[in-house]
Amino acid sequence: MNTNQARQTRLAHDVRKEELLRAVIDVCAQEGISKLSVSNITKHVGCTRSLFYHYFPNKEAALEAALDYTIDAFIDRLRTWNANRTRGDIEGALDTISALLRSMVLQTPDLPKSIAIGGDAILYTDFVHRVAERCARYICDSTVVEFQRYHEVLIDHVFETFYVLISGLIMFIRSHPYTSTEVIKDIIASTLHIEGFTAKYASRNPECPAPA
Repeated sequence: MNTNQARQTRLAHDVRKEELLRAVIDVCAQEGISKLSVSNITKHVGCTRSLFYHYFPNKEAALEAALDYTIDAFIDRLRTWNANRTRGDIEGALDTISALLRSMVLQTPDLPKSIAIGGDAILYTDFVHRVAERCARYICDSTVVEFQRYHEVLIDHVFETFYVLISGLIMFIRSHPYTSTEVIKDIIASTLHIEGFTAKYASRNPECPAPA
């Protein structure tokens, strides 16, 4: 098999797997997570059970992979935010990340919404853990690294702080959906000790000289 054929085979493999993951999400959204089964998944795709088992050992593994697939979309939105923010505009970054986080929670994709509606607290908690873990890792490896080039990081346990912040905000916004982006922004800024970079709390900016 030449390089082109190998690539086409890999792409076909990826497409079929993605179809199965989309089917998991659609079945959960349309029938509820309690109705998820290998038969429902394969019927939705129009494929054989043997094809399903080529990719996943059971429906639980497919659900786990579908959760990761959903989180991949969250990370993609974070990457877009990070690429589009204006370097040095910390307040602008806070404004946009607050709006993004709020929309990610309130405009919940089908799969986590199905978990929440289905009342599976353990699975939903695991989903929040995964989101917080991966988002915190991404921010620490990208945004925080750039911030450190120009400013002092005023928090200890950076990853842990981001993890707690993200998971806490997800749960808070979900239970308080009318919370404004301004409140979310204040929570993020004060938790990270960067509120001094905002107009509202400019007097707290650690990089401004103290008054004589």
